[in-house]
Amino acid sequence: MEANSLSEKLDYERIGLMVGLELHQQLDTSRKLFCHCPPVIREDTPHGGFIRQLRPTQSEMGEIDPAALFEFQKQKRFYYEYYNDTTCLVEADEEPPHDLSDEAIDVCLTMATFLGAQPVDEVHAMRKIVIDGSNTTGFQRTSIIGNGGHIQLGKKQIGIQTICLEEDAARKTDEEESSGITTYRLDRLGIPLIEIATAPDIRTPEEAQEAALALGLLLRSTGRVKRGLGTIRQDVNVSIEGGAIIEIKGLQQLDMLATVVELEALRQSNLLEIKRVLNSRGVRPSDILGEPVDVTRLFKDSESKVIQRAIGKGGSVYALLLPGFAGLVGQELQPNRRLGTEFSDYARFWGGLGGIFHTDELPKYGITQEDVSVLKKNLKADDKDAVIIAAESAERCRDALTAVSERAREAMAGVPAETRAPLQNGTTKYARPRPGANRMYPETDVRPVQITASRLQRIKKNMPETLEARAKRYVRDLGLSEELSIQITRSLSLDLFEMLVKETEASPTLIAATLENTLVSLHRDEVPVDVLNDTHFVDLFTAVAAGKLSADAIPDILTHLSNHPEAGVDDAHRALNLEMLDDGTVKGIIRQIVRDRIDYVHEQGERAVGGLMGIAMKELRGKVDGKTVKSLLVEEVNRVLES
Repeated sequence: MEANSLSEKLDYERIGLMVGLELHQQLDTSRKLFCHCPPVIREDTPHGGFIRQLRPTQSEMGEIDPAALFEFQKQKRFYYEYYNDTTCLVEADEEPPHDLSDEAIDVCLTMATFLGAQPVDEVHAMRKIVIDGSNTTGFQRTSIIGNGGHIQLGKKQIGIQTICLEEDAARKTDEEESSGITTYRLDRLGIPLIEIATAPDIRTPEEAQEAALALGLLLRSTGRVKRGLGTIRQDVNVSIEGGAIIEIKGLQQLDMLATVVELEALRQSNLLEIKRVLNSRGVRPSDILGEPVDVTRLFKDSESKVIQRAIGKGGSVYALLLPGFAGLVGQELQPNRRLGTEFSDYARFWGGLGGIFHTDELPKYGITQEDVSVLKKNLKADDKDAVIIAAESAERCRDALTAVSERAREAMAGVPAETRAPLQNGTTKYARPRPGANRMYPETDVRPVQITASRLQRIKKNMPETLEARAKRYVRDLGLSEELSIQITRSLSLDLFEMLVKETEASPTLIAATLENTLVSLHRDEVPVDVLNDTHFVDLFTAVAAGKLSADAIPDILTHLSNHPEAGVDDAHRALNLEMLDDGTVKGIIRQIVRDRIDYVHEQGERAVGGLMGIAMKELRGKVDGKTVKSLLVEEVNRVLES
């Protein structure tokens, strides 16, 4: 069987690709969602901590969520770090939650209006079971704010299913394998998150990325969302015809979204092909007994360092027979990820193993062909069968290979429904089972919030300008180019740009180009521009607008201020000797430059201006505007040629 390759573009219409997005964005509010602590992330040393162990509970229907059970079976303990002044007893689950933040609700209602969604009549908090340690309570609180609506992508509408308001989770800061303790910090827990879920109307990877960008721009248009790494993430639901809904959680890089969808569609397509091959070979789920066999004695003299290390620690070697799987375990599903890699993911998460061996890749890793032959003979495996090998403690080996046998049975059905995590190259790995439908139940400690007609009217009356409309206004009213206008409206420096345009007389184009191009260039040259504050920029552009400073001096001034943040623009002037020269002095310098190269001027004619410009700017840069230098050069060269 030949796997699909990325060079062979998948026909997404033919395979029935369907994609839905869930965007999670932190809101920029004055308080957390269920308490009055400030929503700030801290990097200083926490003031203290406490240990908890979480357990799953039955739903009102008497069922336990499979994802919660999965996390509980890891038997982990959690250490929670807190701050006395920015976290409280609500985050520690020692005090009931306070009322929902009205600010956060208003931001969600603003987005509902942007999207044409129908707000709910009353906001009710719900509990969603999560016991991976990221919530001290064992659940996450979430509330539906609106339903329906759409975003427009060209001529196509992408439906919106729900707009929700939920609390962000605690952030993981450490994980110790030996002690089984995972450390979380409570500063992020409770920061308001808006969750926007689209309908599965997206049909191509590129469309998924466009939809995420469109929603992101609308969120930023509210002016009430946090910016920076970790403040926004996308969950992506991907399926193809004959496959299953795969949830890929926690993607933070928007520019990788199309690649993630493309590679997931490829993975599912290849899994369906593996299913077809298994069916053609007559393999049935009942053929996989799922009973790992102790084969330690067969490997007591193995040259494999991994196996000898395990045996030396009192461990064992176990094997699992997979009838009919020969050649398929090594089958590539995504770049550098095979069916065997997925088996290894299951072994790692359910058994705590570092990895597994399989006969599709052997002999290798010190395991010889003779080892493989003896193993297959003992398991009565033929050329159509594959064997999985694990080396660790007996208990871990059995748990891991039992999980692998379950995953192998699922291969006969095609694509198992599961939650996956994105990797840096756009591929994904198994994270946990898909959560069940019974993990949501009412939150009885939070009072509902009525959404009144007057509140909705106030929201509609004060709707912010969209970034798309703002970009068009910058072109029309400020004279920015379309490219620079789009660049600044999508920038972290947007608020600073608007403040500088309002408070100084400098050219909006110069301000935008400085913020988006000059600063980026200086940062690339390792100039510490992050230390610059608003006052630096106001003083800088005030000086430029007043003619006290040349626009060409801006990079030098910003470099000096970055290295001396306590200094002012006037200090930088003096330190760099960049005081503006009067017109008479500039004309004299240019006249002398031309006079010293009179033969060159007569030889080149008007073209001499280009050659002399570099010489003049080397002497005058930062002391006079470049346009003025060129104008005076043209004037002087023409005077010489006409004389």
